[in-house]
Amino acid sequence: MNIQNIPQIKHTESGNFFLLSGPCAIEGEEMALRIAEKVVSITDKLQIPYVFKGSFKKANRSRIDSFSGIGDEKALKILRKVSETFHVPTVTDIHTNEDADMAAQYVDVLQIPAFLVRQTDLVVAAANTGKTVNLKKGQFMSPESMKHAVQKVLDCNNPNVMVTDRGTMFGYQDMIVDFRGIPTMQQYASTVLDVTHSLQQPNQTAGVTGGRPDMIETIAKAGIAVGVDGIFIETHFDPANAKSDGANMLHLDYFEDLMTKLVAIRKTVNTF
Repeated sequence: MNIQNIPQIKHTESGNFFLLSGPCAIEGEEMALRIAEKVVSITDKLQIPYVFKGSFKKANRSRIDSFSGIGDEKALKILRKVSETFHVPTVTDIHTNEDADMAAQYVDVLQIPAFLVRQTDLVVAAANTGKTVNLKKGQFMSPESMKHAVQKVLDCNNPNVMVTDRGTMFGYQDMIVDFRGIPTMQQYASTVLDVTHSLQQPNQTAGVTGGRPDMIETIAKAGIAVGVDGIFIETHFDPANAKSDGANMLHLDYFEDLMTKLVAIRKTVNTF
């Protein structure tokens, strides 16, 4: 995939990794614009190609009373406003075939959640919109198996596909990143490392997913060191009170420092 095919993406000649980042879920217009403004400022300063990320709906919840969204159309309109305000592309995840056509009217990249990446009808629906498709590797899948998911998109005459590693289950309540999978999946498509979801601690007895945000910098640095094409990081100005995945998000106050370090590592890697 050529990231230049993503509308409005900037800094593609910088030699940097590209970035998918934003809140886990769209909680409201003010919070989305606040996060976007900060991240856009940082990525422009550091010349990082950037796609704003926000889920318009959270269908995969542990408990029925967990936050799932503010309304589909309302959240999608906020994603469009982010794009129009800051002139950046946007990505959101979809869960049904109907979501594909609806979300494609508002965003530039459609993301297939890890638990759904084997669902052929969903992948094909996303691919047939003509939008760039981000396929998240299932926590239960090998890197090698992702070639089949990628092929489904390519068989729809859509070459704009990327793969994201969001960790692999390690027992029932923890996850690890197998960095050997990065070069494997790069044989099939541009490959992204989802740093924050890789640090989730799922299946907690309370029904709320835990996480290890203290390890975000470690995993992100390692991903850049092994040559990943892109980085995925969820961020929030108040993770403790975020409505979804606050336990593993990066505080927005720490974002610039981390990106500065990652850009420095990428610059060194590019010399090899």
